[in-house]
Amino acid sequence: MSGLRRVLAGGVDRVRRRLHGAAADRGSALVEFLGIALVLLVPVIYLVLVLGRLQAATFAVEGAAREAARVYVAAPDAATGRTRAVTAVGVALRDQAFDDDPSGALVVGCSADSCLQPGAEVTATVQVRVPLPFVPSFVRDVVPLEVPVRAERTAAVDAYRVAQP
Repeated sequence: MSGLRRVLAGGVDRVRRRLHGAAADRGSALVEFLGIALVLLVPVIYLVLVLGRLQAATFAVEGAAREAARVYVAAPDAATGRTRAVTAVGVALRDQAFDDDPSGALVVGCSADSCLQPGAEVTATVQVRVPLPFVPSFVRDVVPLEVPVRAERTAAVDAYRVAQP
């Protein structure tokens, strides 16, 4: 019986050692999970922020270019058309929380000598630069960390419009 008793005692000792070893590791799985989750979650959150800002810029420049071309061709003269187009760009950019100068973001091109000549086409191009979030200014001064977003729309001047001098 002493041999059987030794085998049983050894088995009991092994079980005790495993149980005490498991108690010493208790909580380490939680720490490992939190560490891995942070390493994976922080870049994903940053990516979502950047993509959201780029999507807002895309909405802003698309709407601004479309409305700038539309209001320009509907204006009574080129000066009024330019003023209305800049105003439309400003509204579209502010709507998506961009503080860019609307007159600097807008470029208007014409297919004819006179932009509002019947049958001519007016092209409005709007471009904004989207800075990457949470980048310190001293890094931004050395490396350009912004993404340009640009849209272009063309509108035709009505063929039956009275020609402007």
